[in-house]
Amino acid sequence: MYLEALEQRILGRTLERVQIGGPFLLRSVDPPVSAAFGRTVVKLERVGKRIAFGLDNEIWLVLHLMIAGRLHWSERRKTPDGRRTLAAFEFDNGTMTLTEAGSQKRASLHVVAGEAGLAELDPGGIDVMTVPLGEFAGMLQSSNHTLKRALTDPRMFSGIGNAYSDEILHRAQLSPVLLTQKMTAEQVARLFHATRETLNEWTARLRRETGGKFPEKVTAFREEMAVHGRYGQPCPSCGAKVQRIRYASNETNYCARCQTGGKLLADRALSRLLREDWPRTLEELEERRRP
Repeated sequence: MYLEALEQRILGRTLERVQIGGPFLLRSVDPPVSAAFGRTVVKLERVGKRIAFGLDNEIWLVLHLMIAGRLHWSERRKTPDGRRTLAAFEFDNGTMTLTEAGSQKRASLHVVAGEAGLAELDPGGIDVMTVPLGEFAGMLQSSNHTLKRALTDPRMFSGIGNAYSDEILHRAQLSPVLLTQKMTAEQVARLFHATRETLNEWTARLRRETGGKFPEKVTAFREEMAVHGRYGQPCPSCGAKVQRIRYASNETNYCARCQTGGKLLADRALSRLLREDWPRTLEELEERRRP
């Protein structure tokens, strides 16, 4: 949604100055960021999960927002404080700011020269919305990973994050830990169509909500989602409680009844703690919860 909102505001406009407040935001030194000053935006592209601004001197500014980065638009000048607001991009018609919540600042800005420089930042994943089923299947089963890992790997598929991978797998009624090379042709086709349907539906929903305004309430957790961020809440398809697997800073949410045949997937931390007491099914889990 950012890309569409930015096209309406900065395509054909002059980038007058970039102020960088976050000390770790800028990840490149040549060419310098000043090479973008006073240049016109002639292209906007998505490169994996990055947003790329192409200027009329073949310089590209490439932003990766990571998990907590957000973009904002104002018709007034803004100054980054280096704490929450990491950068301000001053155009001749307004200012785009980059904010990032939390103490871990992971968002990045690269300045690169030409299409070759841009290509070096492209992880190479295919766009599910434009490729045929055969190409999707070939990429999916080119290596043997869990479905969750495959869908969120930018080297395989472009722009599918943690949240939408949960929603896709729930719609396809497939386990997040199913190995890709063990999938049947029917399962691959089901995943392909579920991916397109899920992404199309959410794109349309976000367009309706945003209208012509700049998207300010961007979040990975939405009440309308089926399973993502809904641990312990009822699955909208069957009513069973949504389960989760936690790891590092992410988690996978799934419905055991719809996706894993009622089997609970072991959360690493809890399964190490409980060992043989880890419940294997929804029935065992409910039995242990009873007083």
